Amino acid sequence: MLVIVVEAAPPRLRGRLAVWLLEVHAGVYVGDLSVKVREMIWRQVVAGIEDGSAVMAWSTNNEQGYDFTTVGQGRRVPLELDGVKLISFLPLQGEGSANVITSDDKEDDIECGSFDISE
Repeated sequence: MLVIVVEAAPPRLRGRLAVWLLEVHAGVYVGDLSVKVREMIWRQVVAGIEDGSAVMAWSTNNEQGYDFTTVGQGRRVPLELDGVKLISFLPLQGEGSANVITSDDKEDDIECGSFDISE
């Protein structure tokens, strides 16, 4: 299984994706293709995305059962911790970078907390 999601993609790229995959919702393409075809399609996405962004996820034989890659200027940044891929969010423009996990962070330094809504 292969899923590609594009945002702000040029019409020619969306048309190219529609040749190989089924567009089930605006900007969401799904299919079941070989590794060779998947890599060829991703090269076309990277070459044609311009100012947009894209993510590609596919099923594979690992602990999570899937893998993914991204391209473009989105807030979501892939991060691998202990062999598991996660997503880290970049801060919004004009905000500080508090609590953003980066690849430089040590696992012991990452804290999971709760929100205090009593204020």
